[in-house]
Amino acid sequence: MSHDEIERLAHSQNTVKASRRDLSTLLSKGMSGGTTVALTMWIAHRCQIIFFATGGIGGVHYDYNGLHSMDISADLSELARTPVAVICSGIKAILDIPRTVEYLETMGVPVLGYQTEELPAFYSQSSHLKVDYRLKDAREAAEVVRTHLQLKLGNGLLITNPVPTEFALSKKKVDHWIEQARELALKENIKGKQVTPFLLNKIKELSEGRSLKANIELLKHNARIVAQIALAYQELISSTSER
Repeated sequence: MSHDEIERLAHSQNTVKASRRDLSTLLSKGMSGGTTVALTMWIAHRCQIIFFATGGIGGVHYDYNGLHSMDISADLSELARTPVAVICSGIKAILDIPRTVEYLETMGVPVLGYQTEELPAFYSQSSHLKVDYRLKDAREAAEVVRTHLQLKLGNGLLITNPVPTEFALSKKKVDHWIEQARELALKENIKGKQVTPFLLNKIKELSEGRSLKANIELLKHNARIVAQIALAYQELISSTSER
């Protein structure tokens, strides 16, 4: 995309949060959309792209006022059926992380930690939950991805990479900001697709911009790590074909 296209996508009032279900209509109508993890995975797979980096994935939302909303991100079902390796800093902190991990386990999606045994919590380095397996370096990550694809399991992998220490936020503080943001969302009757952007924006305000800084830096870090894993993967493939 050109710089002008990126600016237009970011600032247009008509840009839609686009998941898999939106693609055919948006293309037919010539509309712009910012792709979710789910739709980015689908596009990547169609283009034979194995790896992609993002900030955090969607997951299971908390139930509000005791109501069981069944608000579960399409990111999880896409991970269950699309063979792409997603590198991120865990599940978005505003979500129910333990229930999201349970859902991923049920769907057979491996949750791996890049040089960590603890699942990151987006802004924070740990959610106090364990990953399924620790990956010691890019080479080992590439080997796991290669084996996963060779087995044709048909689903994706989640490789989690903690936010760099110098930008990490205290989980206790983040949880407090999230609780305040949730109360505001309830008061303003925010629902559906609007919940996530509303909460993230409120947390940015409450943290005086520190959450946004952490978000930017963890995304850059994930991009660096996924590039290293992709390079190691290509070297593995090349060495195998030469034998």
